[in-house]
Amino acid sequence: MAFYRKNIGGLHQAVRVAAGIGAAVAAVVYLTGPAAWLVALAGAGFALTGLVGYCPMCAMAGIGRGGMS
Repeated sequence: MAFYRKNIGGLHQAVRVAAGIGAAVAAVVYLTGPAAWLVALAGAGFALTGLVGYCPMCAMAGIGRGGMS
């Protein structure tokens, strides 16, 4: 039994994973110091929400797989 219900669709998940990985890699390559790690961590979190299929902010806004609920 899952403790969450997926609230983002397949295309949304793929875009989140790609954008998150891209942001994390770009942060490590182009930024230095603590800013690089913060942006990389945010990108990894964004990619993780895509992999899992659940976005807490979308859930709070009431956005689900069927559109606005």
